[in-house]
Amino acid sequence: MEPIVRSEVILSIYIISFLIGLPANLLALYAFSVKIHSKPLPTDILLLNLTVSDLLFLIILPLKMHEAASGMAWNLPKFMCSITSFTFFSTIYTSSLLLTAVSVVRYIGVAFPIAYHQLQRPMYAIVISAVIWLISAAHCSITFIVQHHPSLSSGNTSVCYENFTEKQLEVLLPVRLEFFFVLCLIPLLISVYCYLRCILILYSRPRISQIQKQKAIGMALGTLAVFLICVVPYNTSHLLGYFQGDSPRWRYYTLLLSTFNTCIDPIIFYFSSSTFHCTSEKSIFRKHRRGASGIQRQATSSS
Repeated sequence: MEPIVRSEVILSIYIISFLIGLPANLLALYAFSVKIHSKPLPTDILLLNLTVSDLLFLIILPLKMHEAASGMAWNLPKFMCSITSFTFFSTIYTSSLLLTAVSVVRYIGVAFPIAYHQLQRPMYAIVISAVIWLISAAHCSITFIVQHHPSLSSGNTSVCYENFTEKQLEVLLPVRLEFFFVLCLIPLLISVYCYLRCILILYSRPRISQIQKQKAIGMALGTLAVFLICVVPYNTSHLLGYFQGDSPRWRYYTLLLSTFNTCIDPIIFYFSSSTFHCTSEKSIFRKHRRGASGIQRQATSSS
């Protein structure tokens, strides 16, 4: 079955994403590494993990380029197909879960600054990041099961993780449906709630300037746009594919949108550090005058 998107288009998107995403994420990696060595904050640690996730995606992207350049035929060893598929998909979900964690941290920093200050130990963010990596890896291990389990392996080495047999689809489609709800819909609803609450709280505080409010709103909308553009369409193909009993051919389009995520994330990083970094007396999350103002500035400096 031929893909609905020409291999030339797929290759072009991969190349553009690689050329833009790699230097941008390397710069972000350096910036967060320096910041973490000075004074690590929860958001910094989460965004550092997000950068690492994007870099892992970009590292294996040349293999996907080779696939596209070969007309979507897989001419490399079969084990490399498994590793490529696993890394390709797990980093997509790791990024979306880390963005959700960032939204929760920002919400806590805005709504509960004193509690946020008490939970500001780097170890908490490290544990959360580790759990997210494990969740993504556990879910995407299905790529190994579908291709290597004795009762499921098709022996077709001409393509990589495509053209599934009926037995493979019986296992894969329900798992993809679970992906849609657990790794996409729930994180999306959490992010929407957290950022809407952040916006409402910011607008309820008259001491915050209009420019600062607009920057914070832009940051929130930008993050949600990543979900809606790069994450939701691909996972929607899981939902529809489950009811259709097959992988939708337009799934290729959604995978290309997910690829652009590595280019958009660094933009979010830069806005994050400038929008939510507050060190002056006029902190955008300031709520009290004296006693709690210092605590609030520390609690929201990373948000």
